[in-house]
Amino acid sequence: MNLDDLVAIDVHTHAEVSKDGHSSLSPDLLNKSADYFKAHGHRQPTIDEMAAYYQERKMAAVVFTVDAEHATGHPRIANEEIAESCAAHPGTLIPFASVDPHRGKAGVREARRLVEQHKVKGFKFHPSIQGFAPDDRLAYPLYAAIEELGAVALFHTGQTGIGANVRGGGGIRLKYSNPMLVDDVAVDFPDLRIILAHPSFPWQDEALAVATHKEHVHIDLSGWSPKYFPPQLVRYANSLLQDKVLFGSDYPVITPDRWLADFAKLELKDAVREKILKLNAARLLFGEETE
Repeated sequence: MNLDDLVAIDVHTHAEVSKDGHSSLSPDLLNKSADYFKAHGHRQPTIDEMAAYYQERKMAAVVFTVDAEHATGHPRIANEEIAESCAAHPGTLIPFASVDPHRGKAGVREARRLVEQHKVKGFKFHPSIQGFAPDDRLAYPLYAAIEELGAVALFHTGQTGIGANVRGGGGIRLKYSNPMLVDDVAVDFPDLRIILAHPSFPWQDEALAVATHKEHVHIDLSGWSPKYFPPQLVRYANSLLQDKVLFGSDYPVITPDRWLADFAKLELKDAVREKILKLNAARLLFGEETE
């Protein structure tokens, strides 16, 4: 990956549909999510289409799905398919995987295989949808494998639009996405590189506390237009956390075009902007490979 040629690295995009048309969410959750995000009519791009979109903008993007089959009963998009599709677009798409902690030892074996054979760089967790607390020992063998493999663990934090206005929230419990629950993970796995995804409403201060206190905890800015960012998040991004905050869009629900247009209006130091847009992500994901 030639960092000089990139405008930005988007660390948070979703593979919403498989090659055979299988959706990452059940129809009910998908439709209600579209209501919440006012996203009716947006297409579910294929991974090849995502690659073309980001290549046109001279950006790279992390791509993942969410494996929540245990809690929702809805089969996931295969991690291998996502990894192989990303591999067809090197320098543009960066494969992450998602393994439900409820898969136990089989999930740990899968995680190892995905990193060692498919070059997966990280793993997406959505505790609310997957139905587990991040500090539940259920997930610890999986974290241990991810830490050992040198991969990244990305946790959804804060409220989610998935399940909004579905009866009983679709069984999705918001409490599992309090970023303070990741603090124990950062203590018990001190070398695990962690991303807290999204401005963490209503727990923004908790996310800032964990990220400033724990060495390898980062924050991505996906899922919100920057014009709605809490002021304390902007202040910390421009100062104490300038080396640990990452650009993420939540594409295709939020496009990088919209996100970047609003980001340009934030009062940030020029050097901080470049860190957020690509330098911090390059160091986190590739380390010495970017030198």
